[in-house]
Amino acid sequence: MTSQAAGAAPKDTVPSAFRFATELVAWVATPWWLSHTSWVLAALSLVVLIGLPAVFATPGDKAQVIVAVPGWATVLMVLLEVAAAVVSAWALWPVWAAACVSALAAVTLVTEDPRRRRLLTPR
Repeated sequence: MTSQAAGAAPKDTVPSAFRFATELVAWVATPWWLSHTSWVLAALSLVVLIGLPAVFATPGDKAQVIVAVPGWATVLMVLLEVAAAVVSAWALWPVWAAACVSALAAVTLVTEDPRRRRLLTPR
């Protein structure tokens, strides 16, 4: 049995895997879709989708926090990633692929529920 550091988030391997898969879709599909409009928008989407969650985090949810934000901000960043993945997939890919991404996003939201509740619980 492994022990966790005080205040550390519970181990959530399965939800993390689904979240990462959804983020990966957002990181690929969103700039790809936006590149048809503007390379600047495509680059900006990467800054928002990758840069924001890398810099801003809720203490206790991530091992190293550069800029601390409340739990609701982390929840909003996850929702932004999920929405970007779904919208970009539907705008860019065939129906079968977009439907798979939508199913992945739904599973991600369901498996993220305990984390979301923990992040939104006042301390």
